[in-house]
Amino acid sequence: MMGTGTTGHGPNGPWDARDGRDTTGRLLRAATGSGARLIAEAATLVQGWAVLADPIAGAVYSAPAAAAADGVHAAAAPHDHPYSVQLPAAGAVLVLAPAPATPAEHTGHVAATTAALLEVRGQRAAELRGEQMRLHTTLLRLLLAGHADAVVDALGGGAYTHVTVYRLTGEDTPAAHQVLWRAVRPTLTPHADACTLLGRLDGELVVAEVHRGSDDGRILRLVSRVCERHGLLAGMAGPLPLAEMSTAYCDAAAARHSATPAHRIVPADAIGAPRLAPLLPAAPYARWAAAVLRPLDPAQQHLLLVWLRTGSKPSAAEALGLSAGTVRARIREAARLLDADLEDATVRAHLLLALRAPAPADSDAAADATSGSGSGSGSDEAALRNAGEARLEALPGGILDTGAVRAWAGGLVDGLEPRLRIALTCWLRHHARTAPAATELHVHRTTLTTWLHQCADHLAQNLADATVRAEIHLALRITRCGRDAPADLPRRGGRTYRRA
Repeated sequence: MMGTGTTGHGPNGPWDARDGRDTTGRLLRAATGSGARLIAEAATLVQGWAVLADPIAGAVYSAPAAAAADGVHAAAAPHDHPYSVQLPAAGAVLVLAPAPATPAEHTGHVAATTAALLEVRGQRAAELRGEQMRLHTTLLRLLLAGHADAVVDALGGGAYTHVTVYRLTGEDTPAAHQVLWRAVRPTLTPHADACTLLGRLDGELVVAEVHRGSDDGRILRLVSRVCERHGLLAGMAGPLPLAEMSTAYCDAAAARHSATPAHRIVPADAIGAPRLAPLLPAAPYARWAAAVLRPLDPAQQHLLLVWLRTGSKPSAAEALGLSAGTVRARIREAARLLDADLEDATVRAHLLLALRAPAPADSDAAADATSGSGSGSGSDEAALRNAGEARLEALPGGILDTGAVRAWAGGLVDGLEPRLRIALTCWLRHHARTAPAATELHVHRTTLTTWLHQCADHLAQNLADATVRAEIHLALRITRCGRDAPADLPRRGGRTYRRA
Protein backbone atom coordinates (compact mmCIF):
# COMPACT_ATOMS: atom_id res chain seq x y z
CA MET A 1 0.00 0.00 0.00
CA MET A 2 1.29 3.40 -0.89
CA GLY A 3 1.62 6.01 1.85
CA THR A 4 0.39 9.57 1.70
CA GLY A 5 2.32 11.63 -0.79
CA THR A 6 3.45 8.77 -3.03
CA THR A 7 3.12 9.17 -6.75
CA GLY A 8 2.41 5.61 -7.86
CA HIS A 9 5.99 4.78 -8.87
CA GLY A 10 9.12 3.78 -7.15
CA PRO A 11 11.74 6.30 -6.06
CA ASN A 12 13.74 5.74 -9.21
CA GLY A 13 11.27 3.67 -11.20
CA PRO A 14 9.79 4.47 -14.60
CA TRP A 15 7.03 7.02 -15.03
CA ASP A 16 4.23 6.03 -17.42
CA ALA A 17 0.93 7.30 -18.81
CA ARG A 18 -1.09 5.76 -15.96
CA ASP A 19 0.92 7.86 -13.48
CA GLY A 20 0.14 10.93 -15.56
CA ARG A 21 -3.61 10.20 -15.55
CA ASP A 22 -3.63 9.67 -11.79
CA THR A 23 -1.63 12.85 -11.22
CA THR A 24 -3.90 14.90 -13.46
CA GLY A 25 -6.98 13.56 -11.72
CA ARG A 26 -5.66 14.49 -8.29
CA LEU A 27 -4.76 17.99 -9.45
CA LEU A 28 -8.18 18.46 -11.10
CA ARG A 29 -9.99 17.48 -7.92
CA ALA A 30 -7.84 19.88 -5.90
CA ALA A 31 -8.41 22.71 -8.39
CA THR A 32 -12.19 22.45 -7.93
CA GLY A 33 -11.67 23.38 -4.27
CA SER A 34 -9.34 26.38 -4.21
CA GLY A 35 -6.02 27.66 -5.41
CA ALA A 36 -4.47 26.88 -2.05
CA ARG A 37 -5.58 23.24 -2.30
CA LEU A 38 -4.17 22.99 -5.80
CA ILE A 39 -0.77 24.26 -4.68
CA ALA A 40 -0.81 21.94 -1.67
CA GLU A 41 -1.59 18.94 -3.89
CA ALA A 42 1.23 19.89 -6.27
CA ALA A 43 3.66 20.01 -3.35
CA THR A 44 2.50 16.57 -2.21
CA LEU A 45 2.88 15.06 -5.67
CA VAL A 46 6.49 16.23 -6.06
CA GLN A 47 7.26 15.36 -2.41
CA GLY A 48 8.70 18.84 -1.90
CA TRP A 49 7.26 22.34 -1.77
CA ALA A 50 5.24 24.56 -4.10
CA VAL A 51 4.66 28.32 -4.14
CA LEU A 52 2.64 30.65 -6.36
CA ALA A 53 4.63 33.90 -6.21
CA ASP A 54 3.24 37.27 -7.33
CA PRO A 55 5.64 40.18 -8.06
CA ILE A 56 3.49 42.55 -5.97
CA ALA A 57 1.82 40.36 -3.36
CA GLY A 58 4.74 38.00 -2.76
CA ALA A 59 3.62 34.45 -1.95
CA VAL A 60 -0.03 34.06 -2.93
CA TYR A 61 -0.20 30.36 -1.96
CA SER A 62 2.52 28.31 -0.33
CA ALA A 63 2.74 24.66 0.73
CA PRO A 64 4.14 24.40 3.28
CA ALA A 65 3.84 27.98 4.60
CA ALA A 66 7.51 27.99 5.60
CA ALA A 67 8.50 27.74 1.93
CA ALA A 68 6.97 31.12 1.00
CA ALA A 69 10.22 33.10 1.23
CA ASP A 70 12.17 30.51 -0.77
CA GLY A 71 9.50 30.47 -3.44
CA VAL A 72 9.48 34.24 -3.85
CA HIS A 73 13.27 34.30 -4.03
CA ALA A 74 13.33 31.49 -6.60
CA ALA A 75 10.80 33.34 -8.77
CA ALA A 76 12.90 36.52 -8.64
CA ALA A 77 16.27 34.78 -9.11
CA PRO A 78 15.75 31.40 -10.83
CA HIS A 79 19.48 30.94 -11.45
CA ASP A 80 20.03 30.74 -7.69
CA HIS A 81 17.62 27.79 -7.51
CA PRO A 82 18.63 25.46 -10.36
CA TYR A 83 16.81 22.44 -8.89
CA SER A 84 13.42 24.15 -8.83
CA VAL A 85 10.94 24.48 -11.69
CA GLN A 86 9.40 27.87 -12.53
CA LEU A 87 6.49 28.40 -14.87
CA PRO A 88 4.33 31.50 -15.49
CA ALA A 89 0.81 30.99 -14.25
CA ALA A 90 -2.16 33.39 -13.97
CA GLY A 91 0.01 36.52 -13.93
CA ALA A 92 2.32 35.05 -11.29
CA VAL A 93 5.08 32.42 -11.16
CA LEU A 94 4.59 28.80 -10.08
CA VAL A 95 7.67 27.44 -8.32
CA LEU A 96 8.06 23.71 -7.58
CA ALA A 97 10.97 22.27 -5.61
CA PRO A 98 10.75 18.45 -5.91
CA ALA A 99 12.42 15.88 -3.72
CA PRO A 100 15.68 14.49 -5.18
CA ALA A 101 14.05 11.09 -5.81
CA THR A 102 11.14 12.52 -7.82
CA PRO A 103 11.57 11.82 -11.56
CA ALA A 104 12.03 14.91 -13.71
CA GLU A 105 9.22 13.77 -16.06
CA HIS A 106 6.80 13.57 -13.17
CA THR A 107 7.83 17.02 -11.84
CA GLY A 108 7.43 18.54 -15.30
CA HIS A 109 3.96 17.00 -15.70
CA VAL A 110 2.85 18.27 -12.28
CA ALA A 111 4.21 21.74 -13.02
CA ALA A 112 2.59 21.98 -16.46
CA THR A 113 -0.78 20.67 -15.26
CA THR A 114 -0.81 22.90 -12.19
CA ALA A 115 0.08 25.98 -14.24
CA ALA A 116 -2.67 25.17 -16.76
CA LEU A 117 -5.24 24.73 -14.01
CA LEU A 118 -4.15 28.00 -12.41
CA GLU A 119 -4.67 29.71 -15.76
CA VAL A 120 -8.18 28.23 -16.01
CA ARG A 121 -8.97 29.41 -12.49
CA GLY A 122 -7.56 32.83 -13.38
CA GLN A 123 -9.70 33.07 -16.53
CA ARG A 124 -12.79 32.11 -14.55
CA ALA A 125 -11.93 34.72 -11.94
CA ALA A 126 -11.45 37.31 -14.71
CA GLU A 127 -14.95 36.54 -16.03
CA LEU A 128 -16.39 37.29 -12.60
CA ARG A 129 -14.06 40.18 -11.86
CA GLY A 130 -16.15 42.89 -13.50
CA GLU A 131 -19.19 41.99 -11.41
CA GLN A 132 -17.10 41.78 -8.25
CA MET A 133 -15.50 45.15 -8.94
CA ARG A 134 -18.90 46.74 -9.39
CA LEU A 135 -19.97 45.24 -6.08
CA HIS A 136 -16.91 46.68 -4.37
CA THR A 137 -17.58 50.11 -5.84
CA THR A 138 -21.16 49.94 -4.58
CA LEU A 139 -19.99 48.99 -1.08
CA LEU A 140 -17.54 51.91 -1.08
CA ARG A 141 -20.29 54.32 -2.07
CA LEU A 142 -22.51 52.93 0.70
CA LEU A 143 -19.71 53.52 3.21
CA LEU A 144 -19.31 57.09 2.00
CA ALA A 145 -23.06 57.60 2.31
CA GLY A 146 -22.94 56.54 5.96
CA HIS A 147 -24.43 53.05 5.64
CA ALA A 148 -21.65 51.29 7.57
CA ASP A 149 -23.97 48.73 9.18
CA ALA A 150 -25.28 47.58 5.80
CA VAL A 151 -21.73 47.18 4.47
CA VAL A 152 -20.63 45.17 7.51
CA ASP A 153 -23.66 42.88 7.03
CA ALA A 154 -22.74 42.44 3.35
CA LEU A 155 -19.21 41.47 4.39
CA GLY A 156 -20.49 38.73 6.61
CA GLY A 157 -21.02 40.61 9.86
CA GLY A 158 -17.38 40.40 10.92
CA ALA A 159 -17.72 42.96 13.72
CA TYR A 160 -15.60 45.43 11.77
CA THR A 161 -15.22 48.80 13.49
CA HIS A 162 -12.53 50.84 11.68
CA VAL A 163 -11.39 51.69 8.19
CA THR A 164 -8.11 52.79 6.58
CA VAL A 165 -8.52 54.58 3.24
CA TYR A 166 -6.08 55.02 0.34
CA ARG A 167 -6.77 57.22 -2.70
CA LEU A 168 -4.47 56.71 -5.71
CA THR A 169 -4.20 58.73 -8.91
CA GLY A 170 -2.01 58.51 -12.00
CA GLU A 171 -2.07 57.72 -15.70
CA ASP A 172 -1.68 53.97 -15.11
CA THR A 173 -4.56 53.68 -12.61
CA PRO A 174 -6.54 51.02 -14.58
CA ALA A 175 -3.54 48.69 -14.77
CA ALA A 176 -2.73 49.33 -11.13
CA HIS A 177 -6.33 48.42 -10.24
CA GLN A 178 -5.97 45.02 -11.92
CA VAL A 179 -2.59 44.34 -10.32
CA LEU A 180 -3.73 45.37 -6.86
CA TRP A 181 -6.93 43.37 -7.21
CA ARG A 182 -4.94 40.23 -8.00
CA ALA A 183 -2.55 40.88 -5.14
CA VAL A 184 -5.31 41.48 -2.56
CA ARG A 185 -7.72 38.81 -3.84
CA PRO A 186 -6.85 36.13 -1.26
CA THR A 187 -8.17 38.44 1.52
CA LEU A 188 -11.38 39.57 -0.18
CA THR A 189 -13.45 36.90 1.54
CA PRO A 190 -14.31 38.12 5.06
CA HIS A 191 -12.21 36.57 7.79
CA ALA A 192 -11.41 37.23 11.39
CA ASP A 193 -9.39 40.42 11.11
CA ALA A 194 -9.94 42.51 7.97
CA CYS A 195 -11.57 42.79 4.57
CA THR A 196 -10.31 44.96 1.71
CA LEU A 197 -12.52 46.84 -0.74
CA LEU A 198 -11.19 48.24 -4.04
CA GLY A 199 -13.04 50.44 -6.49
CA ARG A 200 -12.72 53.16 -9.11
CA LEU A 201 -14.50 56.34 -8.04
CA ASP A 202 -14.40 59.40 -10.30
CA GLY A 203 -11.29 58.24 -12.12
CA GLU A 204 -9.19 57.40 -9.09
CA LEU A 205 -8.47 54.12 -7.34
CA VAL A 206 -9.87 53.86 -3.81
CA VAL A 207 -8.76 51.16 -1.37
CA ALA A 208 -10.60 50.78 1.93
CA GLU A 209 -9.34 48.25 4.46
CA VAL A 210 -12.15 47.47 6.90
CA HIS A 211 -10.83 45.97 10.14
CA ARG A 212 -11.24 45.78 13.88
CA GLY A 213 -9.04 48.72 14.76
CA SER A 214 -5.60 47.21 14.24
CA ASP A 215 -3.91 47.72 10.86
CA ASP A 216 -1.12 45.19 10.22
CA GLY A 217 0.35 47.24 7.36
CA ARG A 218 -0.06 44.57 4.68
CA ILE A 219 -2.27 46.70 2.42
CA LEU A 220 0.06 49.67 2.92
CA ARG A 221 2.98 47.59 1.65
CA LEU A 222 0.99 46.41 -1.36
CA VAL A 223 -0.19 49.92 -2.22
CA SER A 224 3.37 51.20 -1.87
CA ARG A 225 4.68 48.60 -4.34
CA VAL A 226 1.90 49.34 -6.82
CA CYS A 227 2.56 53.09 -6.60
CA GLU A 228 6.27 52.59 -7.29
CA ARG A 229 5.65 50.17 -10.14
CA HIS A 230 2.95 52.24 -11.89
CA GLY A 231 4.06 55.78 -10.97
CA LEU A 232 1.00 56.64 -8.88
CA LEU A 233 0.60 59.16 -6.06
CA ALA A 234 -1.46 58.24 -3.01
CA GLY A 235 -2.86 59.66 0.20
CA MET A 236 -3.66 57.54 3.24
CA ALA A 237 -6.01 58.24 6.16
CA GLY A 238 -6.90 56.14 9.18
CA PRO A 239 -7.53 54.00 10.99
CA LEU A 240 -10.77 55.86 11.76
CA PRO A 241 -14.15 54.55 12.97
CA LEU A 242 -16.34 53.24 10.15
CA ALA A 243 -18.84 56.02 10.82
CA GLU A 244 -16.11 58.54 9.83
CA MET A 245 -15.46 56.98 6.41
CA SER A 246 -16.30 60.25 4.62
CA THR A 247 -13.77 62.10 6.80
CA ALA A 248 -11.08 59.53 6.07
CA TYR A 249 -11.93 59.75 2.36
CA CYS A 250 -11.47 63.54 2.33
CA ASP A 251 -8.31 63.40 4.45
CA ALA A 252 -6.74 60.86 2.09
CA ALA A 253 -7.32 63.19 -0.86
CA ALA A 254 -5.87 66.11 1.08
CA ALA A 255 -2.79 64.05 1.91
CA ARG A 256 -2.36 63.00 -1.72
CA HIS A 257 -1.82 66.63 -2.73
CA SER A 258 1.44 66.52 -0.75
CA ALA A 259 2.70 63.33 -2.45
CA THR A 260 5.69 63.56 -4.79
CA PRO A 261 7.64 61.02 -6.89
CA ALA A 262 10.12 60.86 -4.02
CA HIS A 263 7.35 60.23 -1.44
CA ARG A 264 4.51 58.53 -3.30
CA ILE A 265 2.34 57.77 -0.26
CA VAL A 266 1.63 60.50 2.29
CA PRO A 267 -0.32 59.72 5.49
CA ALA A 268 -2.90 62.31 6.47
CA ASP A 269 -1.40 62.74 9.93
CA ALA A 270 1.98 63.56 8.39
CA ILE A 271 0.61 66.84 7.02
CA GLY A 272 -2.14 67.44 9.52
CA ALA A 273 0.02 68.12 12.59
CA PRO A 274 2.25 71.18 12.08
CA ARG A 275 5.66 71.00 13.70
CA LEU A 276 5.14 74.40 15.30
CA ALA A 277 2.00 73.43 17.25
CA PRO A 278 3.71 71.14 19.81
CA LEU A 279 6.15 73.94 20.68
CA LEU A 280 3.47 76.47 21.66
CA PRO A 281 2.45 76.92 25.34
CA ALA A 282 -0.40 74.43 25.59
CA ALA A 283 -2.95 76.22 27.80
CA PRO A 284 -3.13 79.68 26.15
CA TYR A 285 -2.80 78.14 22.69
CA ALA A 286 -5.72 75.75 23.21
CA ARG A 287 -7.96 78.41 24.79
CA TRP A 288 -7.27 80.84 21.97
CA ALA A 289 -8.06 78.17 19.37
CA ALA A 290 -11.29 77.18 21.11
CA ALA A 291 -12.34 80.84 21.31
CA VAL A 292 -11.70 81.73 17.67
CA LEU A 293 -13.32 78.54 16.36
CA ARG A 294 -16.42 78.78 18.56
CA PRO A 295 -18.65 80.20 15.74
CA LEU A 296 -17.95 77.18 13.50
CA ASP A 297 -19.55 73.74 13.63
CA PRO A 298 -17.44 70.57 13.08
CA ALA A 299 -18.40 70.29 9.40
CA GLN A 300 -17.23 73.86 8.72
CA GLN A 301 -13.99 73.25 10.59
CA HIS A 302 -13.31 70.10 8.58
CA LEU A 303 -13.95 71.93 5.30
CA LEU A 304 -11.52 74.68 6.28
CA LEU A 305 -8.91 72.11 7.33
CA VAL A 306 -9.14 70.28 4.00
CA TRP A 307 -8.93 73.60 2.14
CA LEU A 308 -5.84 74.72 4.05
CA ARG A 309 -4.12 71.35 3.66
CA THR A 310 -4.79 71.01 -0.07
CA GLY A 311 -3.85 74.64 -0.70
CA SER A 312 -6.65 75.66 -3.08
CA LYS A 313 -10.42 75.72 -3.35
CA PRO A 314 -10.59 73.49 -6.48
CA SER A 315 -8.39 70.89 -4.77
CA ALA A 316 -10.53 71.05 -1.63
CA ALA A 317 -13.67 70.64 -3.75
CA GLU A 318 -12.19 67.54 -5.38
CA ALA A 319 -11.23 66.08 -1.99
CA LEU A 320 -14.63 66.80 -0.46
CA GLY A 321 -16.67 65.69 -3.44
CA LEU A 322 -18.31 69.12 -3.75
CA SER A 323 -18.45 71.70 -6.51
CA ALA A 324 -15.88 74.49 -6.46
CA GLY A 325 -18.69 77.04 -6.16
CA THR A 326 -20.08 75.31 -3.08
CA VAL A 327 -16.66 75.29 -1.43
CA ARG A 328 -16.16 78.99 -2.19
CA ALA A 329 -19.56 79.85 -0.75
CA ARG A 330 -18.92 77.89 2.44
CA ILE A 331 -15.50 79.45 2.89
CA ARG A 332 -17.04 82.90 2.50
CA GLU A 333 -19.61 82.01 5.16
CA ALA A 334 -16.87 80.77 7.48
CA ALA A 335 -14.93 83.99 6.95
CA ARG A 336 -18.05 85.95 7.90
CA LEU A 337 -18.55 83.90 11.06
CA LEU A 338 -14.90 84.24 12.02
CA ASP A 339 -14.88 87.94 11.13
CA ALA A 340 -11.51 87.42 9.47
CA ASP A 341 -9.89 87.95 6.07
CA LEU A 342 -9.14 84.39 4.97
CA GLU A 343 -7.29 85.70 1.92
CA ASP A 344 -4.49 86.90 4.21
CA ALA A 345 -1.59 84.42 4.39
CA THR A 346 -0.95 85.05 8.09
CA VAL A 347 -4.62 84.55 8.96
CA ARG A 348 -4.59 81.26 7.06
CA ALA A 349 -1.49 80.09 8.91
CA HIS A 350 -3.07 81.03 12.25
CA LEU A 351 -6.28 79.24 11.25
CA LEU A 352 -4.36 76.05 10.48
CA LEU A 353 -2.77 76.25 13.93
CA ALA A 354 -6.20 76.78 15.51
CA LEU A 355 -7.71 73.80 13.71
CA ARG A 356 -4.91 71.54 14.94
CA ALA A 357 -4.81 72.78 18.53
CA PRO A 358 -5.29 70.33 21.41
CA ALA A 359 -8.55 70.33 23.33
CA PRO A 360 -8.55 72.86 26.20
CA ALA A 361 -9.05 70.12 28.80
CA ASP A 362 -6.01 68.23 27.52
CA SER A 363 -3.86 71.34 27.53
CA ASP A 364 -4.97 72.23 31.07
CA ALA A 365 -3.98 68.78 32.29
CA ALA A 366 -0.58 69.10 30.62
CA ALA A 367 -0.03 72.53 32.13
CA ASP A 368 -1.01 71.31 35.61
CA ALA A 369 1.34 68.37 35.32
CA THR A 370 4.29 70.61 34.54
CA SER A 371 3.62 73.71 36.64
CA GLY A 372 1.32 72.57 39.46
CA SER A 373 -2.43 73.07 39.78
CA GLY A 374 -2.17 76.28 41.81
CA SER A 375 0.24 78.22 39.63
CA GLY A 376 -0.84 80.56 36.90
CA SER A 377 -4.44 80.83 38.08
CA GLY A 378 -4.47 84.61 37.61
CA SER A 379 -3.28 84.37 34.02
CA ASP A 380 -5.80 81.58 33.37
CA GLU A 381 -8.66 83.77 34.61
CA ALA A 382 -7.44 86.62 32.45
CA ALA A 383 -7.29 84.29 29.46
CA LEU A 384 -10.86 83.22 30.08
CA ARG A 385 -12.03 86.85 30.37
CA ASN A 386 -10.33 87.66 27.08
CA ALA A 387 -11.56 84.55 25.27
CA GLY A 388 -14.33 86.50 23.59
CA GLU A 389 -11.77 88.97 22.20
CA ALA A 390 -9.59 86.29 20.56
CA ARG A 391 -9.04 86.84 16.83
CA LEU A 392 -7.28 84.99 14.06
CA GLU A 393 -5.22 88.04 13.11
CA ALA A 394 -3.10 87.76 16.27
CA LEU A 395 -1.97 84.87 18.42
CA PRO A 396 -2.06 85.24 22.23
CA GLY A 397 0.62 87.61 23.50
CA GLY A 398 4.04 86.02 23.94
CA ILE A 399 3.06 82.66 22.49
CA LEU A 400 5.70 82.95 19.76
CA ASP A 401 8.34 84.54 21.97
CA THR A 402 9.54 81.35 23.64
CA GLY A 403 13.05 80.04 23.12
CA ALA A 404 11.78 76.79 21.64
CA VAL A 405 9.70 78.57 19.00
CA ARG A 406 12.49 80.96 18.02
CA ALA A 407 14.97 78.08 17.82
CA TRP A 408 12.57 76.19 15.55
CA ALA A 409 12.04 79.21 13.29
CA GLY A 410 15.74 79.98 13.11
CA GLY A 411 16.61 76.40 12.31
CA LEU A 412 14.08 76.41 9.50
CA VAL A 413 14.83 79.64 7.61
CA ASP A 414 18.17 81.00 8.88
CA GLY A 415 20.83 81.21 6.21
CA LEU A 416 18.60 82.30 3.34
CA GLU A 417 20.17 85.01 1.19
CA PRO A 418 18.28 88.34 1.34
CA ARG A 419 16.98 88.01 -2.22
CA LEU A 420 15.72 84.48 -1.55
CA ARG A 421 14.13 85.48 1.75
CA ILE A 422 12.31 88.45 0.23
CA ALA A 423 11.20 86.46 -2.81
CA LEU A 424 9.94 83.58 -0.67
CA THR A 425 8.08 85.96 1.67
CA CYS A 426 6.36 87.65 -1.27
CA TRP A 427 5.49 84.35 -2.95
CA LEU A 428 3.96 82.98 0.25
CA ARG A 429 1.97 86.17 0.76
CA HIS A 430 0.48 85.57 -2.72
CA HIS A 431 -0.52 82.02 -1.71
CA ALA A 432 2.19 80.33 -3.83
CA ARG A 433 1.12 82.07 -7.06
CA THR A 434 4.21 82.83 -9.11
CA ALA A 435 2.85 85.38 -11.60
CA PRO A 436 1.56 88.03 -9.13
CA ALA A 437 4.58 87.52 -6.89
CA ALA A 438 6.96 88.06 -9.81
CA THR A 439 5.05 91.21 -10.80
CA GLU A 440 5.37 92.68 -7.30
CA LEU A 441 9.05 91.74 -7.13
CA HIS A 442 9.69 93.15 -10.63
CA VAL A 443 11.51 90.03 -11.75
CA HIS A 444 10.80 87.55 -14.49
CA ARG A 445 8.69 84.51 -13.57
CA THR A 446 11.53 82.21 -14.66
CA THR A 447 13.87 84.03 -12.28
CA LEU A 448 11.43 83.69 -9.41
CA THR A 449 10.92 79.99 -10.18
CA THR A 450 14.69 79.46 -10.08
CA TRP A 451 14.91 81.26 -6.74
CA LEU A 452 12.10 79.14 -5.31
CA HIS A 453 13.93 75.98 -6.31
CA GLN A 454 16.99 77.35 -4.51
CA CYS A 455 14.85 78.05 -1.45
CA ALA A 456 13.47 74.52 -1.46
CA ASP A 457 16.99 73.08 -1.71
CA HIS A 458 18.30 75.30 1.08
CA LEU A 459 15.37 74.64 3.40
CA ALA A 460 15.14 70.94 2.46
CA GLN A 461 11.35 71.37 2.43
CA ASN A 462 8.58 70.47 -0.02
CA LEU A 463 7.14 73.84 -1.01
CA ALA A 464 4.27 72.09 -2.80
CA ASP A 465 2.87 71.14 0.62
CA ALA A 466 0.43 73.80 1.85
CA THR A 467 1.14 73.00 5.51
CA VAL A 468 4.87 73.41 4.96
CA ARG A 469 4.26 76.77 3.30
CA ALA A 470 2.16 77.96 6.26
CA GLU A 471 4.89 77.04 8.71
CA ILE A 472 7.60 78.72 6.63
CA HIS A 473 5.47 81.87 6.44
CA LEU A 474 5.25 81.99 10.24
CA ALA A 475 8.96 81.20 10.63
CA LEU A 476 9.84 84.12 8.34
CA ARG A 477 7.65 86.45 10.39
CA ILE A 478 9.16 85.24 13.68
CA THR A 479 12.75 85.76 12.46
CA ARG A 480 12.13 88.99 10.53
CA CYS A 481 14.59 91.79 11.26
CA GLY A 482 13.70 94.20 8.48
CA ARG A 483 10.62 94.56 6.32
CA ASP A 484 11.35 91.71 3.87
CA ALA A 485 9.62 93.96 1.34
CA PRO A 486 10.03 93.76 -2.47
CA ALA A 487 11.40 97.32 -2.43
CA ASP A 488 14.36 96.03 -0.39
CA LEU A 489 15.28 93.38 -2.95
CA PRO A 490 18.98 93.74 -3.88
CA ARG A 491 19.31 94.96 -7.47
CA ARG A 492 22.15 94.64 -9.92
CA GLY A 493 20.59 96.30 -12.95
CA GLY A 494 19.62 94.77 -16.26
CA ARG A 495 16.37 93.31 -17.46
CA THR A 496 16.26 90.48 -14.92
CA TYR A 497 16.45 92.79 -11.89
CA ARG A 498 14.63 95.81 -13.31
CA ARG A 499 13.69 98.47 -10.77
CA ALA A 500 10.14 99.51 -9.98
